[in-house]
Amino acid sequence: MTSKLKIIPLGGLGEIGKNMTVVEFGSDMIVIDCGMGFPQEDMYGIDVVLPDISYLKNNASRIRGIIITHGHEDHIGAVPYVLRELDVPIYTTTLTAALIELKLEEHDLLYNTQIFTKKTGSVFRLGCFTIEFIHVNHSIPDAVGLAIKTPVGTIVHTGDFKIDITPISGGMIDLVRFGELGKEGVLALLSDSTNVEKPGHSDSERKVGESFNKLFKDCDKRIIITTFASNIHRLQQIINVAARHKRKVAVTGRSMENIIRTATVLGYMDIPDNVMVDLDQINSLPKNHTVILSTGSQGEAMSALYRMAFSEHKQIRIDAGDRVIISASAIPGNEIMISRVIDELFHKGAEVIYDRNTELHVSGHASQEEQKMMIALTRPKYFIPVHGEYRMLVKHAELAEIVGIPAKNIVIAENGSVIEFTKKGIQCGDSVQAGAILVDGSGGIGEVGSVVMRDRHKLAEDGMIVIVITCSADTHHLLLDPEIVTRGFIYVKEAEDLMKELQRIVLESIEACEKQNIRDYNSIKLKVKSNLSGYLYKTTRKSPMILPVITEI
Repeated sequence: MTSKLKIIPLGGLGEIGKNMTVVEFGSDMIVIDCGMGFPQEDMYGIDVVLPDISYLKNNASRIRGIIITHGHEDHIGAVPYVLRELDVPIYTTTLTAALIELKLEEHDLLYNTQIFTKKTGSVFRLGCFTIEFIHVNHSIPDAVGLAIKTPVGTIVHTGDFKIDITPISGGMIDLVRFGELGKEGVLALLSDSTNVEKPGHSDSERKVGESFNKLFKDCDKRIIITTFASNIHRLQQIINVAARHKRKVAVTGRSMENIIRTATVLGYMDIPDNVMVDLDQINSLPKNHTVILSTGSQGEAMSALYRMAFSEHKQIRIDAGDRVIISASAIPGNEIMISRVIDELFHKGAEVIYDRNTELHVSGHASQEEQKMMIALTRPKYFIPVHGEYRMLVKHAELAEIVGIPAKNIVIAENGSVIEFTKKGIQCGDSVQAGAILVDGSGGIGEVGSVVMRDRHKLAEDGMIVIVITCSADTHHLLLDPEIVTRGFIYVKEAEDLMKELQRIVLESIEACEKQNIRDYNSIKLKVKSNLSGYLYKTTRKSPMILPVITEI
């Protein structure tokens, strides 16, 4: 049997986040990225969304390694959960490795995990694959694209990238290497689609530093800035501007504290002397000489900015003497949460600066002209857009056609699609199990299934009714009138007639069971539940969760 090269996305297509892609040939498999997604508004109680790794577990002996392109949550967030299920080495760059180690330490998994650090430009072999790390610009240092040499050709995976001609550190993206690969011959290009709806070029990160300088100049207020904790270049610029304006900087938010400490130790940040102070000291300093760096740019309920906005922070109180700067764009789905926090900050009397027109944030992803340049440089035979919602993949495919890729050589795939390369071309026919694994606060994996989520939806939308039925332990006859308790359905005192009618239906249901000599409690509960739900939907158009409870005396 002839082996075929296969690419199988398990996450990151048709969505933002949860990035994970399998490349396989013969008996060898590698996995690119291992990211988490963020729960949607209707995922009640869910903290983390992970890719379904059933396919990986079924092929564990074939996996030669997990390659991580950079240290953002949508690329590393699932690592602790996946490594509980799979014993697989990880290959990545130095900073990304350090951020993964922080996660593994929290989950008590660091001691038995192999993490191999590689520099940009490194070339190493995993099974039949030869992998090369290529330096790219992104909103976190140490981000790489990949050149994967397979027995039938080279695959280029851009990772998340942009072309920043004046980066804060690390140098410009290695366009020369991408061009060389194009000359050598690229079988397929997998390219970041996130910003495909934006024409032109993405701005340099340095623009944000210029905006901060203007906002600090002549400001007589305390300045509170929230941004992505992992945006080390942004944090460095804020600290540098604060030092220039003779302000002390304190940090609130565990993830940001950890990342600043790690980046400083590894040399990715250079903190000026006598600028940083503990948060405990910040209130004793004049407000116009202080800056607070905070997590919470996405309105997360447990973040430092959220707690400040809603007066839940133990050390910081927001008032009219504060200028709050939100230096981030909303991840799709987070807009409502961010708006709530901004409204509350205005209620506190703070000056809030969040308008995108103030150039407080630039994207770490390539816009259309940069995406076209990547395609033109690599000259791929086949093109597969990745990392984006479905409309983004379609638009990226359209860009590829403009640059000269034939439509028959472009594949718009979905999670679970098996993309095969054959002598006849590229095809996408079969599929493997893929989807979302939901994790709640317990930290378990796969514990929240479709039945639980359905119940949570029902509780959130229509509430719950508990029917307490008290029976004799000897005769099984009813001893007391049924007690009806509602939660989230209707206020009892305002619906006495309805409650009486519900009680009547319960009594009639129990009497019908007695006449039919039905003594099994489960059957009685089912009868009560069926009669009540039918009546409630008919009269109220609601379908609350109904829980009959039978107690014996």
